Amino acid sequence: MPEFRIREAAELLGVSDDTVRRWVDNGSLPATADGSGRKVIDGATLASFARSNSAPAARDPLGVGSSARNRFVGLVTNVVTDKVMAQVELQCGPFTVVSLMSSEAVRELKLEPGSVAVAVVKATTVIVETPLGES
Repeated sequence: MPEFRIREAAELLGVSDDTVRRWVDNGSLPATADGSGRKVIDGATLASFARSNSAPAARDPLGVGSSARNRFVGLVTNVVTDKVMAQVELQCGPFTVVSLMSSEAVRELKLEPGSVAVAVVKATTVIVETPLGES
């Protein structure tokens, strides 16, 4: 399961580091310590928090060129799969984006609650991308 440092969580939620620290300190957002003693937030916990506390859209972490202008950075909040197809929900700032894709694509992209992804909307198709090096 992915873990996010305070700075990374702040970027994904579209708020300042101090805001995330306040949420951690007042118990609104649970955090643990990593091996170096730094506070980290479990990806699934962050996804659930993002879903219930909608925030402005985060900066696109992929840095890829694309002809699609509608790109929504967010956290995967839910994945439902069967043998062939899957439904993936992302919380992208104040927006929930749902994509239908193959179960194989979900496995290849390692999509799970708490994963960072970008929903790319071109016409009526939603394409989900993940940062390079995380596969």
